[in-house]
Amino acid sequence: MYKEIVITIIVLVLIIVGNIITQNNTNKSVEEMSYKLENLKQEIENKNWDESNKKMEEIEKTWEEKNEIMAYYIEHNELEKVQTEIAKTKADVESKEASMAIESIGSCNFVLEHIKDKNALKIVNVF
Repeated sequence: MYKEIVITIIVLVLIIVGNIITQNNTNKSVEEMSYKLENLKQEIENKNWDESNKKMEEIEKTWEEKNEIMAYYIEHNELEKVQTEIAKTKADVESKEASMAIESIGSCNFVLEHIKDKNALKIVNVF
């Protein structure tokens, strides 16, 4: 009986530590992407298209890195939604559609925040 309790406690601790690590990584990734998207939005509002294109490339590269890691523990369809919004934003920036690009950035931020909230360890998410 004693062995089972010890094993159960060890498993629970490992699960909680793993969740904390993945949640911290998700929060950092979402914050970094949101910050970069906000910088892109400012460049678009200033009609600085050359700088917007550079920032868009940087965002794509950052997302590829973050996506690789988060794909281990987040649903792929959630990550694909972010990828779709990034692709829309890139197309809008390349075609110099400021209002559409800003709208796509807003949608991308919304999906990122949804991912962060959905994977948080909360009572609502457990039950």
